[in-house]
Amino acid sequence: MIVLIAGASHTGKTNLAQKLLETYHYPYLSMDHLKMGLIRSHETNLTVENDELLTPYLWNITKEIIKTAIENDQHLIVEGCYIPFDWKKSFSSEYLDKIHYYCLIMTEDYINTHFSIIKETANIIEDRLDDSYFTREVAIKENQNNLEQCQKENLPYLLIDERYEIEIELPQE
Repeated sequence: MIVLIAGASHTGKTNLAQKLLETYHYPYLSMDHLKMGLIRSHETNLTVENDELLTPYLWNITKEIIKTAIENDQHLIVEGCYIPFDWKKSFSSEYLDKIHYYCLIMTEDYINTHFSIIKETANIIEDRLDDSYFTREVAIKENQNNLEQCQKENLPYLLIDERYEIEIELPQE
C-alpha cells in the first residue's frame, strides 16, 4: 500500500507521516528530503525558490519510486507539497488500486484562530531553518488553492477546521 500525504506548508504532513510510521511501521519518503538531496548534490540546477518547476521534477522521480514499491509489494508513505493534483494520471488502474491519497487542508477560520500555534508547532518533526516567508496570508492562500484543486480533481481531503485532529486508519491488506 502506498499512502500519499499532500497539503500546503505547515499543515502537518511530516507529523502525520511520522505517526503512521510509528503505528503501521511503513517507511516514509519526504519529498523535501529528496528535493534538498538533489539540490545539494547539484543533480539539478533548480533551487528552493523554484516551486513551480520542482513539482514536476520531483514527481517524475517519486512516481517511479511508488511504482517500484508497488511492484515489489512494499508499503510506503510519501509526504510533501510537491504531489501534483493530477497525480492519478501517472498510474494505471492496477497501481491506483494500491494508492491512498490524503490532502491536509486548514480552513481560513482555523488559520486565523490558530496561526500562532501553527507557527509554534512548525518544528515538531523537523527543524525549519527559515520560515519567515510563511505568513497568515500565505497560509490562507495556499490552503484555499489546495481545497479548490482537490475539489476540481475530485480528490479526498481532510479539512482542519475547529481543532487539529487528524487520524487516519489505513485499510488492512
